[in-house]
Amino acid sequence: MDTRGFYVTGTDTGIGKSVVSAALLHALRARGLRAVGMKPVASGCERIDGHWRNEDALLLQTASDPRPDYADVNPCALPQPLAPEIALREAGVELELATIQAAHARLATMADVVVVEGVGGWAAPLSGQLDQLDLVRALRLPVVMVVGLRLGCINHARLTADAILASGARLDGWVANGIDPSMARVDENFEILLHRLPVPCWGRLPHARQPDPASLSAAIRLPR
Repeated sequence: MDTRGFYVTGTDTGIGKSVVSAALLHALRARGLRAVGMKPVASGCERIDGHWRNEDALLLQTASDPRPDYADVNPCALPQPLAPEIALREAGVELELATIQAAHARLATMADVVVVEGVGGWAAPLSGQLDQLDLVRALRLPVVMVVGLRLGCINHARLTADAILASGARLDGWVANGIDPSMARVDENFEILLHRLPVPCWGRLPHARQPDPASLSAAIRLPR
């Protein structure tokens, strides 16, 4: 597999994949690496200067150095905030894997590492014909899993890790993200995850009302 990047997936939607991905970009840049982000498929966009733009994709673009073109960061921008398969259908758009591969190749030429953020949880389809596993295989990337620390996260994390490994993809690590400040026994849950998940933890991000990826990157512990 190509170790010049990785694919960020999650245990569910709304668990902070974009913030973690941006924090990873800042952590990589702190090591002196050229790091750029990519959000191949993004649903839920607004019209800005005549173009569809997604908030998460813009966050990754801002966290990147050098700064890539938006069209390469997010080659498939879908207006409706729906599951991609449904958003594609409503927009009358066909998702072409070759288009994503070409955009990723352009990003790879300008960076040492490309951080690719997926959609929703690992099992969420990209389209009626493509799963996220298909993209991981096409881009030859290992996977990093984001675990949102909230009630039920142990079950969701273990199931997701098992599904990634059973698919034949390579799972390199996971990042805990403190999304629920009122979660009971959060430290104990985190310790259980440390012992139960089969790959190393790359960091635990604290809860933040307005997350700043640059500051949160201090909690990332990248492997050598």
